[in-house]
Amino acid sequence: MPITEYLERNARLYPNDVSLVEITPTNQPERHVTWREYNLVEISESDRYRREITWREFDIKANRFANLLFTRGIKRGDKVAILLMNCLEWLPIYFGILKTGAIAVPMNYRYSAEEIRYCIDLADVRMLVFGPEFTPRVTSVKDKMQIDDYFFVGKKEETPEYADNYDELTYFCSTIVPPVEITDDDDAAIYFSSGTTGFPKAILHRHAALVASCKTEQNHHSQTRDDIFLCIPPLYHTGAKMHWFGSLISASRAVLLKGTKPEWILQAVSEEKATIVWLLVPWAQDILDAIDRGEINLSDYRTSQWRLMHIGAQPVPPSLVKRWKKIFPNHQYDTNYGLSESIGPGCVHLGVDNIDKVGAIGIPGYGWEAKIVDENREIVTQGDVGELAVKGNGVMKCYYKNPEATAEVLTDDGWLLTGDMAKQDEDGFIYLVDRKKDVIISGGENLYPVQIEDFLRANDKIKDVAVIGLPDKRLGEIAAAIIELKSGATATEDEINEFCEGLPRYKRPKKVIFADVPRNPTGKIEKPKLREIYCGERLVESQTTH
Repeated sequence: MPITEYLERNARLYPNDVSLVEITPTNQPERHVTWREYNLVEISESDRYRREITWREFDIKANRFANLLFTRGIKRGDKVAILLMNCLEWLPIYFGILKTGAIAVPMNYRYSAEEIRYCIDLADVRMLVFGPEFTPRVTSVKDKMQIDDYFFVGKKEETPEYADNYDELTYFCSTIVPPVEITDDDDAAIYFSSGTTGFPKAILHRHAALVASCKTEQNHHSQTRDDIFLCIPPLYHTGAKMHWFGSLISASRAVLLKGTKPEWILQAVSEEKATIVWLLVPWAQDILDAIDRGEINLSDYRTSQWRLMHIGAQPVPPSLVKRWKKIFPNHQYDTNYGLSESIGPGCVHLGVDNIDKVGAIGIPGYGWEAKIVDENREIVTQGDVGELAVKGNGVMKCYYKNPEATAEVLTDDGWLLTGDMAKQDEDGFIYLVDRKKDVIISGGENLYPVQIEDFLRANDKIKDVAVIGLPDKRLGEIAAAIIELKSGATATEDEINEFCEGLPRYKRPKKVIFADVPRNPTGKIEKPKLREIYCGERLVESQTTH
């Protein structure tokens, strides 16, 4: 059953239940859109702006947008791109595209104008749906793109002259379910790789992959209709959307929070009665740090219903989980591993019953297989480091229009080579060692930055850290630690070097740099950016305090 039928089922069985809530945690909300079919609720006493829609309204919105696309000639296999910040319109637009048999193309909201143009061209996009935040970028490259129609999600008076206003047009469209037969083998969506290793690649997924992610997520986290999922990461990314698929399959409510401050997250948990929250490592750290500094008093919030906190998108320091469990001892915890090529998180997961294995990414997820292989794609001896490979219904169809890159990572028998180096313990639990392309070879020794980063994060003064290789005439490369200190903390290079004496000598960073650690919206460290900064020019002496 295609994923669109889950939405139609929910609209039929639970028409008046709330499906989605959007919260803007500010007393001056951005009112870009005035939909005519749901109630706007302002909650002045909690200093936020709130919107919600029911399952029936959700489905109606999707049907109306699908029927609008039909009037513009969209047909099966055409591509329609979405360039929006998280908002209540996002998912109905996504499902409207799917209902036509067309292919949804979510786009990173941090893309520059030139990256927007590149991805639009790469994916052969015919139509673009965008919000007011992107008007300057889209306008600057509009004449370089082969786009048939632009739909603007925002105020009528702010609509660019080359675009049609989404709200105005969809209001008059039919609410009837489009008469399009969709099968599991049909192409559904193109997602873009995160770009942490270069320009994004277009990842094509079938409808079967979307449905597989629904079932995997619900199996792992046991969502029921009583659960409320607080969604903070961007919906253009497979991570956020595929975790939300657990809400879709269980017909439960989800809350889209447009902000990441610790007090906003806890306020949303408290007032919306959230039971499940997916966090990125920096947000979890920020919450714990704010509690430690006394800026947040947990007794001010209702958190007793919060049953599960899970983290994904990047390696999770065991020290972070231990800190979290001290403050939230009753929380279930899970780590989810995945990549856009495997339709997001879940192909490997820790599991809520395996807290004793914190540090591992886990075991093969529901409906998945995993193995660790050498350069000849042969399984390595248990305990040895190799490349992680996964297999399941969520594996991508291909890199769109890139058969060479597809052949590099997809085997003839359906295995996906992840590019992540890993090892497996005697119980079958998998531990990430590092990205294959991030391995540092120093004096003939392989150094895995994640191991060094995990060690350094145990230092109470360190907020975040990234380890990269710098060129060295004698050793080929040396490990450099870019360290971001916690607010108000000070440290010297000598202090860090002394702390690192707990590492084997060959693993100790040879260079310490105090600076911010850049991460993309999905929480991954932007190591190409760091290499450009520190490898592309002569290093100056690192400052000794910060």
